[in-house]
Amino acid sequence: MPVGEDQVPHVELTREVARRFNSLYSKKSEVLPEPKPLLTRSPKLPGTDGRKMSKSYGNTVLLTDPEPVVRHKLKSMVTDPKRVRRTDPGDPDVCPVGDLHKIFSSPETMAKVYEGCRSAGIGCIECKGWAADALVQILNPMQERRKKYESNPRLAWDILEAGSAKARAVADATMRDVRDAMSISLEYEAPLPPESR
Repeated sequence: MPVGEDQVPHVELTREVARRFNSLYSKKSEVLPEPKPLLTRSPKLPGTDGRKMSKSYGNTVLLTDPEPVVRHKLKSMVTDPKRVRRTDPGDPDVCPVGDLHKIFSSPETMAKVYEGCRSAGIGCIECKGWAADALVQILNPMQERRKKYESNPRLAWDILEAGSAKARAVADATMRDVRDAMSISLEYEAPLPPESR
Protein backbone atom coordinates (compact mmCIF):
# COMPACT_ATOMS: atom_id res chain seq x y z
CA MET A 1 0.00 0.00 0.00
CA PRO A 2 1.61 3.32 -1.05
CA VAL A 3 1.70 5.60 1.98
CA GLY A 4 3.72 8.42 3.47
CA GLU A 5 5.98 7.88 6.45
CA ASP A 6 3.38 9.28 8.86
CA GLN A 7 0.81 6.69 7.69
CA VAL A 8 2.96 3.62 8.49
CA PRO A 9 1.49 3.24 12.02
CA HIS A 10 -2.01 3.05 10.50
CA VAL A 11 -0.89 0.29 8.13
CA GLU A 12 0.69 -1.56 11.07
CA LEU A 13 -2.60 -1.38 12.97
CA THR A 14 -4.36 -2.87 9.94
CA ARG A 15 -1.71 -5.62 9.79
CA GLU A 16 -2.36 -6.46 13.45
CA VAL A 17 -6.13 -6.69 12.85
CA ALA A 18 -5.57 -8.97 9.82
CA ARG A 19 -3.10 -11.17 11.78
CA ARG A 20 -5.50 -11.50 14.71
CA PHE A 21 -8.48 -12.30 12.49
CA ASN A 22 -6.50 -14.86 10.50
CA SER A 23 -5.19 -16.54 13.65
CA LEU A 24 -8.72 -16.84 15.06
CA TYR A 25 -10.72 -17.76 11.96
CA SER A 26 -8.51 -18.90 9.06
CA LYS A 27 -8.40 -22.66 8.69
CA LYS A 28 -6.15 -23.20 5.66
CA SER A 29 -5.23 -19.92 4.02
CA GLU A 30 -5.36 -16.32 5.19
CA VAL A 31 -8.70 -14.60 4.68
CA LEU A 32 -7.38 -11.06 5.19
CA PRO A 33 -4.00 -10.34 3.61
CA GLU A 34 -1.57 -8.25 5.65
CA PRO A 35 -0.88 -4.95 3.87
CA LYS A 36 2.71 -3.76 3.61
CA PRO A 37 3.64 -0.09 3.43
CA LEU A 38 5.33 1.02 0.21
CA LEU A 39 7.44 4.13 0.73
CA THR A 40 9.05 6.27 -1.94
CA ARG A 41 12.71 7.29 -1.90
CA SER A 42 11.54 10.34 -0.02
CA PRO A 43 8.72 9.08 2.21
CA LYS A 44 8.08 12.42 3.89
CA LEU A 45 7.12 15.38 1.72
CA PRO A 46 8.24 18.61 3.38
CA GLY A 47 6.25 21.80 3.41
CA THR A 48 7.66 25.12 2.28
CA ASP A 49 8.79 25.82 5.84
CA GLY A 50 10.62 22.49 6.18
CA ARG A 51 8.00 20.94 8.45
CA LYS A 52 5.54 18.25 7.40
CA MET A 53 3.38 19.60 4.57
CA SER A 54 -0.03 20.44 6.02
CA LYS A 55 -2.83 22.82 5.15
CA SER A 56 -3.13 23.72 8.83
CA TYR A 57 0.50 24.92 8.78
CA GLY A 58 -0.12 26.94 5.61
CA ASN A 59 3.00 25.43 4.01
CA THR A 60 1.48 23.52 1.10
CA VAL A 61 1.84 23.52 -2.64
CA LEU A 62 -1.66 22.73 -3.87
CA LEU A 63 -2.42 20.66 -6.96
CA THR A 64 -4.52 23.59 -8.18
CA ASP A 65 -1.83 26.25 -7.69
CA PRO A 66 -1.02 28.01 -10.97
CA GLU A 67 2.62 28.14 -12.08
CA PRO A 68 3.40 31.64 -10.70
CA VAL A 69 2.08 30.62 -7.27
CA VAL A 70 4.10 27.38 -7.27
CA ARG A 71 7.26 29.29 -8.19
CA HIS A 72 6.60 31.94 -5.53
CA LYS A 73 6.01 29.33 -2.83
CA LEU A 74 9.15 27.38 -3.70
CA LYS A 75 11.26 30.53 -3.94
CA SER A 76 10.63 31.20 -0.24
CA MET A 77 11.11 27.56 0.79
CA VAL A 78 13.63 26.80 3.54
CA THR A 79 16.83 25.02 2.55
CA ASP A 80 19.80 23.25 4.17
CA PRO A 81 20.29 25.11 7.49
CA LYS A 82 24.07 24.61 7.31
CA ARG A 83 24.28 26.42 3.99
CA VAL A 84 24.34 30.02 5.21
CA ARG A 85 26.24 31.66 2.33
CA ARG A 86 26.13 31.01 -1.40
CA THR A 87 29.74 29.76 -1.22
CA ASP A 88 28.98 27.18 1.51
CA PRO A 89 28.58 23.60 0.26
CA GLY A 90 25.19 22.05 0.99
CA ASP A 91 23.69 18.59 1.36
CA PRO A 92 20.58 17.79 -0.72
CA ASP A 93 19.87 14.83 1.58
CA VAL A 94 19.07 17.15 4.51
CA CYS A 95 17.54 19.97 2.45
CA PRO A 96 13.73 20.04 2.06
CA VAL A 97 14.18 21.19 -1.55
CA GLY A 98 16.31 18.08 -2.12
CA ASP A 99 13.36 15.97 -0.96
CA LEU A 100 11.16 17.60 -3.60
CA HIS A 101 13.81 16.87 -6.24
CA LYS A 102 13.92 13.19 -5.20
CA ILE A 103 10.20 12.88 -5.89
CA PHE A 104 9.65 15.12 -8.90
CA SER A 105 12.96 15.69 -10.76
CA SER A 106 14.61 13.60 -13.43
CA PRO A 107 17.82 11.67 -12.71
CA GLU A 108 19.73 14.21 -14.83
CA THR A 109 18.43 17.11 -12.73
CA MET A 110 19.16 15.16 -9.54
CA ALA A 111 22.77 14.69 -10.67
CA LYS A 112 23.08 18.45 -11.27
CA VAL A 113 21.54 19.16 -7.85
CA TYR A 114 23.91 16.83 -5.99
CA GLU A 115 26.98 18.05 -7.84
CA GLY A 116 26.09 21.74 -7.74
CA CYS A 117 24.88 21.87 -4.16
CA ARG A 118 27.73 19.86 -2.63
CA SER A 119 30.34 21.89 -4.47
CA ALA A 120 28.57 25.23 -3.95
CA GLY A 121 28.47 25.47 -7.75
CA ILE A 122 24.80 26.46 -7.69
CA GLY A 123 22.80 28.63 -5.33
CA CYS A 124 19.64 27.65 -3.53
CA ILE A 125 17.53 29.93 -5.76
CA GLU A 126 18.68 28.05 -8.86
CA CYS A 127 18.03 24.72 -7.14
CA LYS A 128 14.54 25.86 -6.15
CA GLY A 129 13.89 26.95 -9.74
CA TRP A 130 14.72 23.45 -10.99
CA ALA A 131 12.36 21.97 -8.38
CA ALA A 132 9.63 24.38 -9.50
CA ASP A 133 10.26 23.40 -13.15
CA ALA A 134 9.79 19.72 -12.29
CA LEU A 135 6.72 20.35 -10.18
CA VAL A 136 5.05 22.57 -12.78
CA GLN A 137 5.77 19.98 -15.47
CA ILE A 138 3.74 17.45 -13.44
CA LEU A 139 1.00 19.83 -12.25
CA ASN A 140 0.18 21.48 -15.60
CA PRO A 141 -1.19 18.35 -17.32
CA MET A 142 -3.20 17.51 -14.19
CA GLN A 143 -4.68 20.99 -14.11
CA GLU A 144 -5.56 20.75 -17.82
CA ARG A 145 -7.38 17.43 -17.25
CA ARG A 146 -9.17 18.98 -14.26
CA LYS A 147 -10.68 21.71 -16.48
CA LYS A 148 -12.61 19.03 -18.39
CA TYR A 149 -14.23 17.80 -15.17
CA GLU A 150 -14.86 21.31 -13.85
CA SER A 151 -16.77 22.16 -17.02
CA ASN A 152 -18.74 18.88 -16.85
CA PRO A 153 -18.96 17.60 -13.24
CA ARG A 154 -21.13 14.67 -14.38
CA LEU A 155 -18.01 13.08 -15.90
CA ALA A 156 -16.32 13.06 -12.49
CA TRP A 157 -19.47 11.72 -10.86
CA ASP A 158 -19.62 8.85 -13.39
CA ILE A 159 -16.02 7.92 -12.56
CA LEU A 160 -16.79 7.97 -8.83
CA GLU A 161 -19.88 5.78 -9.34
CA ALA A 162 -17.95 3.26 -11.45
CA GLY A 163 -15.14 3.13 -8.89
CA SER A 164 -17.65 2.73 -6.09
CA ALA A 165 -19.32 -0.20 -7.85
CA LYS A 166 -15.96 -1.87 -8.45
CA ALA A 167 -14.87 -1.36 -4.83
CA ARG A 168 -18.24 -2.64 -3.58
CA ALA A 169 -17.84 -5.87 -5.58
CA VAL A 170 -14.37 -6.48 -4.13
CA ALA A 171 -15.58 -5.66 -0.60
CA ASP A 172 -18.60 -7.97 -0.98
CA ALA A 173 -16.34 -10.86 -2.01
CA THR A 174 -14.04 -10.21 0.95
CA MET A 175 -16.97 -10.01 3.36
CA ARG A 176 -18.33 -13.33 2.02
CA ASP A 177 -14.95 -14.89 2.83
CA VAL A 178 -14.99 -13.26 6.28
CA ARG A 179 -18.50 -14.52 7.06
CA ASP A 180 -17.61 -18.02 5.81
CA ALA A 181 -14.52 -18.10 8.00
CA MET A 182 -16.55 -16.97 11.03
CA SER A 183 -19.45 -19.33 10.19
CA ILE A 184 -21.98 -16.51 10.21
CA SER A 185 -24.64 -15.62 7.69
CA LEU A 186 -26.70 -12.63 6.65
CA GLU A 187 -29.72 -14.91 6.31
CA TYR A 188 -32.23 -15.21 9.13
CA GLU A 189 -31.88 -18.44 11.05
CA ALA A 190 -34.67 -19.39 13.41
CA PRO A 191 -33.49 -20.16 16.91
CA LEU A 192 -33.30 -23.83 17.81
CA PRO A 193 -36.09 -25.10 20.05
CA PRO A 194 -34.98 -25.66 23.67
CA GLU A 195 -35.24 -29.46 23.39
CA SER A 196 -32.72 -29.60 20.49
CA ARG A 197 -30.03 -27.47 22.17
